[in-house]
Amino acid sequence: MEEGAPYDHPTKTLAALTPARGPRMSPFRGSAGLTGDWRHFALDHRDGVATLTFTRPDRLNALTFDVYADLRDVLHELPLRGDTRALVLRGEGRAFCSGGDVEEIIAELLGMRERPDQLLDFTRMTGDVVKAMRETPIPIVAAVHGIAAGAGSVLALAADFRIVARSARFAFLFTKVGLSGADMGAAYLLPRIVGVGHASRLLLLGDTIDAAQAERIGLVSELVDDDALDDAATATARRLADGPAFAYATTKSLISRELDMPLSAALELDATTQALLMGSADFREFHAAFTQQRQPNWRGR
Repeated sequence: MEEGAPYDHPTKTLAALTPARGPRMSPFRGSAGLTGDWRHFALDHRDGVATLTFTRPDRLNALTFDVYADLRDVLHELPLRGDTRALVLRGEGRAFCSGGDVEEIIAELLGMRERPDQLLDFTRMTGDVVKAMRETPIPIVAAVHGIAAGAGSVLALAADFRIVARSARFAFLFTKVGLSGADMGAAYLLPRIVGVGHASRLLLLGDTIDAAQAERIGLVSELVDDDALDDAATATARRLADGPAFAYATTKSLISRELDMPLSAALELDATTQALLMGSADFREFHAAFTQQRQPNWRGR
């Protein structure tokens, strides 16, 4: 293709436009361009770290149909950009995310009670968000303060790291509104993080727990003072963005995939993956840095 071909097509132009450091933009994107404006949250990119901020502080960052849809789509798009090595989820104002908006979602869902096909479209969309969080190769850091309730607690749960302020509270309150506590993958993810006993209590009763309790049961990756939350989340994301992205991506994938595998299958997947990474540029870079007594310059490939 001639020089000057569109940026969003898989041509050699991409290699010239993409920084040498970090993963390249996917060459398999087709004709669709990248989204320039996400209307239902703020998205900022800085040197490999994307920060997604829920921006409905007056509603404690409650989710709407549009927020869910944009979350699903941005999680699919970020790996295609080539400029994102870590993602931070955070909330503006007094809360991380208070779950589905009672007025804008629950009232609408009640109006769909004779349209189970529409209800199923919605519940599948919410599940698609969690699936995308677990399947994206980009590590996700949730910076949790204030309330993380309902779907908000599941978004934190689906992240790879939960950096939690002392003010934070978690509430998997689905049963308190007459719905199943097994929503958006909570019954799959939560027992694997905190154990079946704690998960049963949280999902069946829907009670709110504070940050100290959440840390005791293993739900918290790092507990910090409220005024240190943003710095702590950014530090974790920065460490991820500066590290070996290819190794991080494969490790995240295997953590999810091996949860339900027998040991023999997991060992075979480990062996195949490790052999693949032994041929990577980053593995060669580690050896060069070690022999030259310097820090590695990770390339993410």
